[in-house]
Amino acid sequence: MMYQAFLLTIPLLMAFQTSNTSPLDSVKTIEQPRPPKVSLNRLDELRNRANFIGRSCKEVKDRYGQAEDGLYYLTTATGVVYQTFCDMTTAGGGWTLVASVHEDNIYGKCTVGDRWTSQQGNNANWPQGEGNWANRKTFGTVEGATDDDFKNPGYYDIDAEDMSVWHVPNNTPFYHWNLAAIMRYHTDRRFLHLYGGNLYNLFHRYPVKYNVGKHMSDNGPSIPIVYDLGDKESTKMFYGPNTRGETEGGFISFRAINHERAATAICSGVKPKGGEVDAYCIGGGGFFPQGNPLQCGDFTSFAWDGYGTHVGWSASKQMLESAVLLFYR
Repeated sequence: MMYQAFLLTIPLLMAFQTSNTSPLDSVKTIEQPRPPKVSLNRLDELRNRANFIGRSCKEVKDRYGQAEDGLYYLTTATGVVYQTFCDMTTAGGGWTLVASVHEDNIYGKCTVGDRWTSQQGNNANWPQGEGNWANRKTFGTVEGATDDDFKNPGYYDIDAEDMSVWHVPNNTPFYHWNLAAIMRYHTDRRFLHLYGGNLYNLFHRYPVKYNVGKHMSDNGPSIPIVYDLGDKESTKMFYGPNTRGETEGGFISFRAINHERAATAICSGVKPKGGEVDAYCIGGGGFFPQGNPLQCGDFTSFAWDGYGTHVGWSASKQMLESAVLLFYR
């Protein structure tokens, strides 16, 4: 009887708990969401999604008429089935989540968890680092894409034309990614056709490794973007004040190299006009010489002048504590 009485008190105790609010976003305050209640009919609908398998979310939308954001099953050309998130509404929908870049510890410099740079230290003898920008290794889960790094087979398998990028506060559940995002944008130039149809092929053409070239002259392409949330000026404001003189908002840029010949992978929302790219570009190779090892890590030197201080070269706390979600269409 005492055990049963204890069980009965659990809902009462839970009722008095208050929802946490995000400490990351000063622009808007969002209650920590609870998992949605799911009816039996809804469970059947979700289960039936396994019947709508395609190579991409665009194929699922076009072939089966699926128009709701959420988790779907896709398959590679060789028959590997995987689950991912589909954005079926932005700019006509059909966007496939293929990866996320998440900084779990900005003080851990190229340590475990830095899958988009190096997990084996800052080492000139390991110039390419993990090499995950240009390999078929996969990791993480779609539901945990804002809790940890994520990469699925679509990253290398899908033949895409454009990209979409969302910056979403860490630990946000997938059904609130759109609402919680601090920045969202997409390209509309079909630029990926010029680089093999995906980032896997683009980064084979523009390897992300130390000493691959010099800043500016050997950078990869910068592509104009269309904002779904934010604008050119708000984008630049997320990065450190010192970066504003050497960036131009309204672009996504690839394989940007700094003054010391360290390569970064993606500059989200900006085009570099100088060589301090480690202060506003993410990912990279396995060696960053300046301040060894202070620039090495998935969010490179975003905390160069302190964690989330938003002074000097340091990015804002909102940017530092948001995962970068990468989509294809």
